[in-house]
Amino acid sequence: MTERLVVIGGDAAGMSAASQARRLKGPEELEIVAFERGHFSSYSACGIPYWVGGDVAGRDELIARSPEEHRARAIDLRMRTEVTEIDVPGRRVLARDLEAGTEAWTGFDKLVIATGARPRRPALPGIDAPGVHGVQTLDDGQALLDSLEGTGGRRAVVVGAGYIGVEMAEALLNRGYEVTLLHRGEQPMATLDPDMGALVHRALDGLGITTVASAEVTKILTGEDGRVRAVATDDAEYPADVVVLGMGVVPETTLAGAAGLPLGVYGGLLTDLAMRVRGHEDIWAGGDCVEVLDLVAGRERHVPLGTHANKHGQVIGANVGGDYATFPGVVGTAVSKVCDLEIARTGLREKDAREVGLRYVTVTVESTSRAGYYPGAAPMTVKMLAERRTGRLLGVQIVGREGAGKRVDIAAVALTAGMTVEAMTALDLGYAPPFSPVWDPVLIAARKATAAVRAGG
Repeated sequence: MTERLVVIGGDAAGMSAASQARRLKGPEELEIVAFERGHFSSYSACGIPYWVGGDVAGRDELIARSPEEHRARAIDLRMRTEVTEIDVPGRRVLARDLEAGTEAWTGFDKLVIATGARPRRPALPGIDAPGVHGVQTLDDGQALLDSLEGTGGRRAVVVGAGYIGVEMAEALLNRGYEVTLLHRGEQPMATLDPDMGALVHRALDGLGITTVASAEVTKILTGEDGRVRAVATDDAEYPADVVVLGMGVVPETTLAGAAGLPLGVYGGLLTDLAMRVRGHEDIWAGGDCVEVLDLVAGRERHVPLGTHANKHGQVIGANVGGDYATFPGVVGTAVSKVCDLEIARTGLREKDAREVGLRYVTVTVESTSRAGYYPGAAPMTVKMLAERRTGRLLGVQIVGREGAGKRVDIAAVALTAGMTVEAMTALDLGYAPPFSPVWDPVLIAARKATAAVRAGG
């Protein structure tokens, strides 16, 4: 008897799950129906800032697999169709065709929820005015580009200085805009400790981006035509011809919550190691709508990254298709850039360590990306956290020029393996003057952290 798999969401997690399940089971065994409310499937949302900024030639470059390609593999992908209700006891979903305006129920034997996340959009006066944009989907990116082309002004305000905010500030700068970056924290990039965020602040200033700290946006001001003209805080008004919201995202679990499925403290769906929704044998969830286990802190977190979404999809598809796979958790690795400044982190910040009751030591080292005498050697700052007494690595942050960012992967592997900083000092890393000093900057930090643990543990 043929079973039916229904997938809600046509991007990374959802279509990875559908594709993997199809590899394991043919159409005669498993019918696959997928619903996507947007115009695009299987695309890289992470690439949107680079498309907007002109580094990526066009929108289609970000699309990994079109709806037609999915359909050619016997996946019934229905675009511009939004699921509006999940009936768990009845094992069916209600979907609305956004073009035709019609609704219909579709039954399922197995269900995958991959509804992603939505940008934070506070209920401020003027927040929905023309010229104010969130950037989460390709549709959002296209709307922003259309807005940029439709305005004669060259002033942009970005609200929020996380990864998306900083990347969008650079993108708008590359398009010739005068950019103001407003954020609520002490320093930009709240995913870093403030001392490391200060390095990013300095780089933004050097690019000519005006960065305003401790700025609480109170309203979006509009002109006579109804379009945005400025962003207001408690202290000032910042003229704007376009506004980009980079205030982070929250799990899009409205449907799941209404259906009574279990949600965590961040509002994301809770799953087991097989990405099965807890308490529901035939329902899985993955991508930005779920919470995952932080292997360092030992608690669930919401970590919305495309790398995780694709892995979730592979795990789900394997389990739906009769194979077996698990997703054990994350250590919180992320990397970004501001022009030539590379920014990376993995594991815990000081704030995170305190919140979970860990006692720790910190060290910060200055080094270079290559041997100091080799042409092109660039400065790099590495901050490392280690647990007192045990010396277990807790986190690493890196800010530097070319060659800095991907060094965080050394720390990500060490965190996953539960290594101590002392054990890290013996890692047999590759060395040649064009690639690193004799002691790699991460290992220099590990040596210094080892000494700190011995002195204070």
